[in-house]
Amino acid sequence: MSEDHRSTPGAPAAPSVTGPPFAECVLCRKPTEYPESHKGVTLCPVCAWQEAQRTACSG
Repeated sequence: MSEDHRSTPGAPAAPSVTGPPFAECVLCRKPTEYPESHKGVTLCPVCAWQEAQRTACSG
């Protein structure tokens, strides 16, 4: 297996299954850092970044 050199030491881990139930990303269905009780659109960090790039360039 190859090492992933993009990760930084001490970076926060992905939400664990043992924590509170996390809301799913509305685009990719991966868990987000938001609890299920969060109101509004929930996006994972990757989809949030991609959405910000799309809206910034849309004029």
